Amino acid sequence: MPKILDYQLPTEQMFFTTKQLNELGVSFYGIKKLVEAGTLIKLNSSVYENATYEGEESDFFYVTAYAPDGVVCQMSAARYYGLTTYWPDAVDVAIERRKKLSTVPDFPKFNVVYYSKKRYELGIETITEGKNAFRIYDMEKTVADILFYRNKVGIEETKEILVNYLARKERNLNKLHRYAKELRCEKILSTYLEVLL
Repeated sequence: MPKILDYQLPTEQMFFTTKQLNELGVSFYGIKKLVEAGTLIKLNSSVYENATYEGEESDFFYVTAYAPDGVVCQMSAARYYGLTTYWPDAVDVAIERRKKLSTVPDFPKFNVVYYSKKRYELGIETITEGKNAFRIYDMEKTVADILFYRNKVGIEETKEILVNYLARKERNLNKLHRYAKELRCEKILSTYLEVLL
């Protein structure tokens, strides 16, 4: 029987759940030994960071690790889509209002936003990069949320995001109008569009 410390974890995966490690043939005892050896870093009761990870790093991967139901939103999503030059100092993460996060990382910092069930469920996409993934709102949902929270986000930032969105070839104004109607910001969208188009 090989020693557990000889076990090679896939270097292209940044985080593992206990279940994933078990499926790779690593027992609970083996997980403990890999943590002691520094190969795995325990983040919470069921997620471990892979210290041998060699792929591209993204703060968004931490969202999946710490908040499996979390969705990258607002300014972080706008930055991902190239809609703003603003660089958030924390990752904006949406979770459903009735749920809570037990632990959050010291780095990257999370700005947790609690959404109603309807707002939370609308427009979620999963982005997969190799063996890593994160959830994020699609571009139109991101713009609709920015419009709804424009006073918190900032009027200039909101305008920049909408201008950049309107310049995109892949924009979908029908979808944006549908989201705005469902999220009660259709009037403000119409006002912005009258000025910008």
